[in-house]
Amino acid sequence: MDSKRWLACFLATVLLLGAAVVGFNYWVDPFGVFSHKSLEWPSYEMTINPRTAKITYLKDHHQDYDSYILGCSSTSSFPVESLNSYLDASFYNMIMYGADMLDVEEQAFYLVENYEVKNLVVNVYLDNAKDYNTEPDPLSYAMPPETTGKNAAAFLSKYLFMDPRHSLDKLKALRKDTYLTQTFDVFDPVTGAYDKKVRDAEPIGNMDRYLEAYPVFANYPEATNTTNEEAITGTLESLTRIRDLCQENGINLIVLCAPVYADYMDYFSWDQVADFYTRLAQVTPYWDFSYSSVSFEPRYFYDETHFRNCVGEMALARIFGDDSLYIPDDFGVYVTSDNVQEHLADMAQAAPLATQSYTAEVPVLMYHHIDQEGNDSTAMTPALFEAQIAALAQAGYTAVFPDDLAAYVNQGKALPDKPIVITFDDGYLSNYEYAWPILEKYGMVATIFMVGSTTGNTEHYKDTAYPITPHFSYEQGAEMVASGVISLQSHTYDMHQWGPYESTDQPRETILPLDGESEADYRAALSADCQKIRQAIQNGTGEENVHVIAYPSGRYNSLAQVTLLENGFDISFTTEEGTNTLIKGQPQSLLGLHRYNMNQSVSVEQLMEWVSPARG
Repeated sequence: MDSKRWLACFLATVLLLGAAVVGFNYWVDPFGVFSHKSLEWPSYEMTINPRTAKITYLKDHHQDYDSYILGCSSTSSFPVESLNSYLDASFYNMIMYGADMLDVEEQAFYLVENYEVKNLVVNVYLDNAKDYNTEPDPLSYAMPPETTGKNAAAFLSKYLFMDPRHSLDKLKALRKDTYLTQTFDVFDPVTGAYDKKVRDAEPIGNMDRYLEAYPVFANYPEATNTTNEEAITGTLESLTRIRDLCQENGINLIVLCAPVYADYMDYFSWDQVADFYTRLAQVTPYWDFSYSSVSFEPRYFYDETHFRNCVGEMALARIFGDDSLYIPDDFGVYVTSDNVQEHLADMAQAAPLATQSYTAEVPVLMYHHIDQEGNDSTAMTPALFEAQIAALAQAGYTAVFPDDLAAYVNQGKALPDKPIVITFDDGYLSNYEYAWPILEKYGMVATIFMVGSTTGNTEHYKDTAYPITPHFSYEQGAEMVASGVISLQSHTYDMHQWGPYESTDQPRETILPLDGESEADYRAALSADCQKIRQAIQNGTGEENVHVIAYPSGRYNSLAQVTLLENGFDISFTTEEGTNTLIKGQPQSLLGLHRYNMNQSVSVEQLMEWVSPARG
């Protein structure tokens, strides 16, 4: 082959390969910039560049929203559901990781010029005093031309001619996608916020365990940050233009400063921090949550720079005067040019609260069957049960319901000095015959986790000929509920089956998925069971609110806990032993609560040793 033909073939091959890359990148569209539907996956696309993918998403869905919250990644922790409730609005969270205030300004102008906007909430993070007009990566951090006014052809060409491995990564991720959040799809496209359903379902309590799970808080990295005049000036000028834009268009503007973890705040000199917040107050009033007692509690943070959604809930409650939620006294100040110096003087003195002022240590006891024999791992004689309850009462312990724990955590309502939770699993008739009268005698209360499918079975297991330890009926349950001594909650309707008595090859002995069960089928089955047991207990006994579950055999996983939360079960108990740490303002401290297993081998002395850490 002569050189000309070789060159022609080579050029043709290059052109064909280039065309293939362009066509492949356009078709897969991993960054969500081309606005076609062939492989649309907003959650993935927002994960690798929320700046572009959210604008693309809003082109089709803007009619669903009339308000927006803008800012860097911490912005995600201000739940849009709460904003919607407080402002009677439909919010979308425009959070962009690493966002500087120029990004926020460009988004704000695009939204106001193209869509209906009633409210804008702008989050000013401390990093906005050191970064402005930055683009660390030309693909993942690029703002779309609709917001910048720059050449659209040049912008799109980056994504047509990019490394095709970006597109291949999307195809690989599609094969791995599940209902639970993974690293490649961390956004909820409907709200615009990070999809935190897994992280918000993890039990949180004891500090030692938390530091073991999140070691960054035990050994915070050393670093130094500094503000710079160019970033401060640019940030304040952008905020001025956003303020004026809202005033001109009759838009309600709320500016807030998100919470900062204490060790991260220490990266900055206090004089620089004070200068930035002072100058910010000259531009616009703002709600400051940046540095308070909350900043010192790692269990309020996902990681070293991102606070948890429960903290965002507290912040919004402060802004809108909602006193139904627990809020630390020093958390959140409305700052103006008139009070900024006073506020900064108070802020400089921020310190952690005494642990005992916002945490409680609560032991939980797990009983099952009260039996004259008391001869197995879950049974106890009436005499020993009464001796234990009498000892608790004499020692000054007060039995409380799970709802009392929730009131402490969510609303900050006080618990008694020595709180204890008494629970029973399965719903045995002996709970009605023996436990209920003894509890009533000593002024104690208890929660019974009943299995719906065996309620009222006194002779046989369900519709079989197999014998069963008798279970109380709904009518008997109603008597106990009416007394105020007993709360009836879920041990599932039919997900605590006794395998040897079931006809199926795969009995549901726990709430874990069956072997080979699809994720969708499992979630549907668990959700249906949640609704069935709730209706059965509420309709059959008059229990007003069934929202607490004891995991059968103590077994669960992330998918189970997420599904339970989605079905309104926001308090859960395991069979793991240990005393529980409850944290005001942290509802995840109500998940996976530990319980001491009570049976005939547990003496009164052993019980009193177990419950001794109790503290309200």
